Amino acid sequence: MSTNKTALIIGASRGLGLGLVQRLLEDGWNVLATVRDPARADTLSALPGVQVETLEMNSGSQLDALQQRLQGQVFDLLFVNAGVMGPGDQNPERAQLADVGELFLTNAVSPIRVAQRLAPQLREDGVLAFMSSILGSVAIPDGSEMCLYKASKAALNSMINSFVTLQQPQQTVLAMHPGWVKTDMGGENAEIDVLTSTRGMLEQIKANAGKGGLQFINYKGESLIW
Repeated sequence: MSTNKTALIIGASRGLGLGLVQRLLEDGWNVLATVRDPARADTLSALPGVQVETLEMNSGSQLDALQQRLQGQVFDLLFVNAGVMGPGDQNPERAQLADVGELFLTNAVSPIRVAQRLAPQLREDGVLAFMSSILGSVAIPDGSEMCLYKASKAALNSMINSFVTLQQPQQTVLAMHPGWVKTDMGGENAEIDVLTSTRGMLEQIKANAGKGGLQFINYKGESLIW
């Protein structure tokens, strides 16, 4: 039975974004999904009923165009999933301005740009979710080999905190840790598969809809320290 709910997933060509689209479809949602390159999103495009939109979220002009195309649509969920790992060598001694700039723009700044543009189209009991990471927790000393990526996710969490001060008080905002997942980014040695992670995240989205407030949680609904 259809829930008659509509979701917009930012970054859905593969991995967790694609998995979220699949879980939402299975649950009866209407789904719009963005990809940077539609030519490399065959699996997504083959899913029945999905409206695929093109978006390089670091591009202001592409964000303008997407906002224009989606004008008047109302969403129950906006999930900003897009992100990058950054340079293979994350030793600060060898960090390059272009690499670090792209990493922080993609992982921390652009997700908030997307939210600023599109969160006003969420229903009052809708959910705004960001794909964060437990590595974004400043309180947990970990991830030295991925210190630039970790810093970019900590910056995302900080930007989310700043962003929510501007939002309607009833809106639910989730910074979500998907777990250590077997994706191109997580690797084959990860603890869980995409199905387990995305099924859990959808459960948490549905459980928190209409509750309001900001939470930093994992796919099981467990609270994480900022």
